[in-house]
Amino acid sequence: MFIALTHIVSPNISQCEVTYRNREPIDYDRAVKQHEAYCQLLRDCGLDVIELSVNRDYPDSTFLEDTAVVVDEIAIMANLGVASRRGEVNGVEQELAKYRKIRRIEPPATLDGGDVLKIGRDIFVGLSPRTNEAGIQSLKRFLAPFGYKIIPVILKDCLHLKSACTTLDKKALLVNASWLDLEPFSNFRIIQVPEDESEAANALRVNDTIFMHSGFSKTVQIARAEGFAVKTTDISELLKAEAGMTCSSIIFEHLD
Repeated sequence: MFIALTHIVSPNISQCEVTYRNREPIDYDRAVKQHEAYCQLLRDCGLDVIELSVNRDYPDSTFLEDTAVVVDEIAIMANLGVASRRGEVNGVEQELAKYRKIRRIEPPATLDGGDVLKIGRDIFVGLSPRTNEAGIQSLKRFLAPFGYKIIPVILKDCLHLKSACTTLDKKALLVNASWLDLEPFSNFRIIQVPEDESEAANALRVNDTIFMHSGFSKTVQIARAEGFAVKTTDISELLKAEAGMTCSSIIFEHLD
């Protein structure tokens, strides 16, 4: 059984951290409905959706992907790159401790889960405004003993690695090439998003289904033309918080 850990939308989401986007008003009620539809998509794919509320006062708490990196062997709790979010980690850790042994990224190292892209035993990690070199080295120290290879990726003009690159399958990546160095991905098939849909590279793959924002119609058409099964949902209010499709869940297998 695969679990999708999620978190309710905070009533304070309008106070969220924004780095590259201009701040826009966020319709809280609409954001809640969009998040509920997102969770339903995960259930429809057979995932056991667990929705937390422990961090409801934290504006960015629905984007709990950033709080942890979960592999089969352990869960690594992040030290988030902005101080205002670091308190989110404790509540998420209490839940993840039910399923995995816990390790922690300690200061001065910083790491956001949105900078970590796992493809098999390769772990690509973005050097970003939220993840520093010490964070990458800490992740390597925890994961290398289990046979994972840590591969740094240089980013530019974007928040997280997954803002610029996500998987469509084990060999194909959806990419905004202007936001990252593609050299670490030389063995992959690169599918470029259109210039006018720069944020569309953040898609969520669950089994053989790709979830995309319904507003990225050109990218949806490209992915379908490449043979991928795509389902869409509207996350327009969450996008205003500089989020993407992967940000609102941590998906992992419940191992006995």
